[in-house]
Amino acid sequence: MRLISGLRIALVALVAVLGTAPAALADSGSVSITIFKGGWFIGGSGGSGTLTFQGRRYPLSIGGLSAGLVFGASKANLYGRVSNIRRPSDVAGVYGAAGAGGALGPGAQAIVLRNEKGAVLELRGRQVGLIANLDLSGMAVALR
Repeated sequence: MRLISGLRIALVALVAVLGTAPAALADSGSVSITIFKGGWFIGGSGGSGTLTFQGRRYPLSIGGLSAGLVFGASKANLYGRVSNIRRPSDVAGVYGAAGAGGALGPGAQAIVLRNEKGAVLELRGRQVGLIANLDLSGMAVALR
């Protein structure tokens, strides 16, 4: 009876360790991007950036659309961290957000986004321009 109980405890411990292994293997990197945004009701954005992951740099391409109340144009220089990635290609994907904001001249910006692969972007930085928005937006990030 003790042998069966010991085997059961060992099996539960093995399942617990194996269940957490993928999260332990996930890594993080740093990201810096520049995004230009503009629109009149329907907006668009585009830009470029760099992912630094495990000591290597990877160029990024950024594009997106927004629909709702969007007026004006702005430029944002954002930097931060990407987490929950195992390889550089995990940062690529579609990130969605709903939000409201505005800029008249320089202003600060911060946002947290997640893509379909589970990668989490935590970005902050400066936005310059004249823009007001209350919209649903999406941002696509691709490795170049």
